[in-house]
Order: sequence, then structure tokens, then C-alpha cells
Amino acid sequence: MNSNMSKPAVDAHFHVFNAGDGLPGARYKPAYRASLSDWQGLALAAGVGRGVLVQTSFMGTDNSRLLHELAAEPERLRGVVVVAPDVEPALLRQWHVGGVRGIRINLAGVSHQIPQWREADRLWSVMAELGWHLELHTDVGALSDVLSQLPGDLPLVIDHMGKPDRAAANDPTFQCVLQRLRRSSVHVKLSGPYRLGGRPARDVARLWLSLLGEDRLVWGSDWPWTNHETEVNYAGLLNALRQWVGDAVAEKVLRDNPLALYWGL
Repeated sequence: MNSNMSKPAVDAHFHVFNAGDGLPGARYKPAYRASLSDWQGLALAAGVGRGVLVQTSFMGTDNSRLLHELAAEPERLRGVVVVAPDVEPALLRQWHVGGVRGIRINLAGVSHQIPQWREADRLWSVMAELGWHLELHTDVGALSDVLSQLPGDLPLVIDHMGKPDRAAANDPTFQCVLQRLRRSSVHVKLSGPYRLGGRPARDVARLWLSLLGEDRLVWGSDWPWTNHETEVNYAGLLNALRQWVGDAVAEKVLRDNPLALYWGL
């Protein structure tokens, strides 16, 4: 047996929520329930044995549901939370024990000026202590500007292929990530092709592979595909990954890379 195939495949980006979950005034509130068991059914049928549960923006900093799910599946799940810049360090240390491995800032559709995060030195220090990363989701073409406002040595995970303006190596999104690699760890999620604003997902994925190499890429289903539920399916997204990068690279993206990033294996 191929030794890599003996390792569990990982879905490095999915969500769970109840119908109607959301902060007062949230731009989006789901009309349906997306449960952990629903995700597990799809994932296991596709050969995916572990997952990274990511807090949705519309649920804000109430991470209680995420933490509950992590506690139920401590070996199979890791988590990425949403917090305020002044979150208490003791809380982060407690969550680390429970399987949290990063913090997400989702700026899609909102201002990309983030003065409150520029001054979050205490948070960055605790994240470094715990070995956490910062996960970023921006609008198309906005990643470079956001990174210019953050410390240069923060370990990063870039959501949804970074959403570059152009599928070209000289596009600022690709270039700013390459510059970051000189000072910090950066991973890119090959996820959310329907969030690229019509840019060709295959070309973007192959550019990331060419520029970063196979060790810096992970895959996420982005299940249950909020606002795009009828456009894709789980197995189809896995097949798309293989078409983008080839079967051999896809196995590393699904197994070695996320297991090292989230489980330290």
C-alpha cells in the first residue's frame, strides 16, 4: 500500500450551523441546517476522514458551536475561530487544548482597512506561542493591501486561492504571498472556485502550485457552499482538485500538508 494513502484525507475548510443562525443585522442567515453529521456523511463517502471546522462570519465571535463539535471529535477535527483583536490570551490557550489552531479574519464584502488588527500585538504574541496561524479571506484583488497592514512574520493561511484579480504570476496577489514566504509560513487553500469572480480556477490553482510548490497547498470543500449550494457537490470538488494539480500532488494536498499544518503529524 502507498504509505501516503494510509493517512487520512483532510477537508481543511467546512462549516456547521443551524437554520437562522446569525448575529443581529448579519448580511446572511442560513435558511437551512448544516450539521456535523451531514458533513461527515459526504466526507466519509468521498474518502475524507478528518476536517477543519471554520467559524462562519455571520456567527461572529460566538464560537460555542464550533468548540462543542471539536469536543465531540477531538481526533478527527481541528478548528479555526473568529475573535475580537483584544480577546483574552487565557481563552486562546484553553481553546488550543480543545483543538483550535487558528484565527480567521473574513473581510469579504466589508472594508479592508483594519486598524484594530494593526494594534493586536498581544494577540499575535499568543498566537506565536501556540503555533497558530491567521486565516484570511478577502475580496478579489484585495489581499496585497490587507497583508500590508499586518505583521510580516505572521503564519498565514489564505482562503479560497487568494482571489487574485488575474491568473498571472505578476498579479499582486501572487507576488505579495511570495514576498511573505521570505519571513513567514504561508499556505493557500485550493477551495471556493465559485468565489473567484469568474477567474479560471484551474489556472489559479496551477499557478499556486508552480509558484509555491506542492508543500504549501491544502484543500477545503467550503461545505455547505453558502450562496452557491446548487452549483457544486462534494465529490465534484474533489475531482476538480485532481484535475487542477494531478493525482499525485492532490494526495499530498489532501493528506501530508493538512496533517502537518493542523495536527502536527
